[in-house]
Amino acid sequence: MKPWVKHSASVIVVACASFQAHAADLSKLSNQDANAGLKAALETGANAALQKLGVADGFLGNDKVKIPLPSMLEKARPLLKLSGQSKQLDELVVAMNRAAESAVPMAKPLLMDAVKSMSVTDAKNILSGGDTSVTNFFREKTSVSLSAKFLPLVKGVTDKVGLSTKYNAVMGKAQKLGAVPEKEATVESYVSNRAVDALYTMIAEEEKAIRQDPLAAGSKIIGKVFGLLK
Repeated sequence: MKPWVKHSASVIVVACASFQAHAADLSKLSNQDANAGLKAALETGANAALQKLGVADGFLGNDKVKIPLPSMLEKARPLLKLSGQSKQLDELVVAMNRAAESAVPMAKPLLMDAVKSMSVTDAKNILSGGDTSVTNFFREKTSVSLSAKFLPLVKGVTDKVGLSTKYNAVMGKAQKLGAVPEKEATVESYVSNRAVDALYTMIAEEEKAIRQDPLAAGSKIIGKVFGLLK
């Protein structure tokens, strides 16, 4: 047998053994413990993400989630600077991020409702779904409703910046011609969608931390369930 074939066979054997051991460990969990641990982890991850984002500079001071100017507006920055609108561009960036910071706390009821609605199938998917299964669960359950909920608040903040009105007028025409995606046709839709994506980014970070060190979450049931998933 060629060396690479032997190596591949060994990897498969190890992977199968690991999977079987993993499944055996999970079989030790009662449905009650599994559900309790998963719900506790969902709540912990969601709350931690909300606390980091829904504060002053939660977006503006975090390069991972800071909302930049939409791509077309960024490309037009040199011309806008020449026309004396550089300050307005900077104000728009601040306003967009402040709007996201203000909107994010509104996500908590929707996220907690998603946790409460978790079904047996959802629990199985999370247990077997890999390192981002918690985040994927929230995305599937809340992404559409979160965008809709954020939109009015974001619009109220960005409308205070004069350039957003001009942006919306120009981008609305460009969007009809297919030049920009629908999500970037207005400042408020752009910011709302970026805010939702940022929330899932931070939930993913919290999920990763829980998986790496379940006991650090400060919950025995999280430690028990996610300790078996390591």
